[in-house]
Amino acid sequence: MRNQQAAYRYAKSLMDLAMERGQLDQVRADVKLMLDTCNASSDLRVMLKSPVIRADQKQRALDKLFGARVGEIARQFFQVITRKGREELIPEISRAFEELYLEQKNIVICSITTAVKLTPAELEKARNITALRYPGKTIEMRETVDPAILGGGIIQVGDLQWDASLRHKLHVIRRTFAENPYIPKF
Repeated sequence: MRNQQAAYRYAKSLMDLAMERGQLDQVRADVKLMLDTCNASSDLRVMLKSPVIRADQKQRALDKLFGARVGEIARQFFQVITRKGREELIPEISRAFEELYLEQKNIVICSITTAVKLTPAELEKARNITALRYPGKTIEMRETVDPAILGGGIIQVGDLQWDASLRHKLHVIRRTFAENPYIPKF
């Protein structure tokens, strides 16, 4: 919990700095690159969390990885984070920054999971349904195909989830039959 609060404060500082300098979209791209790299590399995550590796070594490694690929604001910001010994928070700071960015730009992420790829018309229909729930917001659709849900779909927006998958419906039926109300309980 403490790390999440610290990550949020750092992300808020980075957001304010990026907005002040007019480079919000560039910083978002840089932070997203860092988050994607951290998610893809368990070695990088271990290195960031390691108390054995000195801060200057971590900084050199981060400079080699991201030095020429990120802008000056992100590079200097993460140098400060490393100097303060908070480099293990880089993935959490990146996630918090993304949340703040989406909030700032008034964007809602709608994740839709289906058994087969949706047609553009079906995807637009899902976008319109979501737009009714979130008027005035820009809806960004993220589609995932998962044959394991058998049919139907799952729509998730933030903490809300609508599960209309065939797998879920079969699970509900299975659970209902397991209760068997015809056996008297004495």
